[in-house]
Amino acid sequence: MDLPVRMRTDSARPCWLLAALISLAAGAVGAQTLSSPLGAPSAASSVPPAATPPAVPHGQGAGVHSPLSPFAPLPRRSDVVAWSVLTDVKTRIENRRVVPVYPRSVTDLNQKTLRLQGFMMPLEMGEQQRHFLLSSVPLTCSFCTPGGPESMVEVRTRSPVAYSTGAVVVEGRFHVLQADPYGIYYRLTEAVAVK
Repeated sequence: MDLPVRMRTDSARPCWLLAALISLAAGAVGAQTLSSPLGAPSAASSVPPAATPPAVPHGQGAGVHSPLSPFAPLPRRSDVVAWSVLTDVKTRIENRRVVPVYPRSVTDLNQKTLRLQGFMMPLEMGEQQRHFLLSSVPLTCSFCTPGGPESMVEVRTRSPVAYSTGAVVVEGRFHVLQADPYGIYYRLTEAVAVK
């Protein structure tokens, strides 16, 4: 398609080149097929009915540690609760809300003093943190959560913990939450930093 080089300078009318580009872009976007992960497959879809996604999402798991991340993954430690235990949660719809369904391995941890290892997501300003989220993977975007609610623990500390972009270990009383208004599944209170 050959477009003339001259452009209108009349400010009362839109530029014909801009209009042509917008028209081309709209056509290209219209050609894309977008789908919902929870939607039913179309009739033309080759996905068999048994492989359709469940009506209720089962969580996002522990998140994915990008191989391009500048932060090292969590080192193996035998003195901390593994994220694989905490992320083994299902969900169900109850009174138009998504609620967690914890396995016994998780409910047995309720009200116990234990250690967790993860990456800090500050909720306050400053180098010393008393309230933060502990995540199974580091943040790669300031506006994105790295996983679902089962891959994060709200931490309230006894004394401030120095902010770190690397992995930290904290110890405190663990709470398995049933109906938190903010959608949090786990909380650690009276926490202290551990080497």
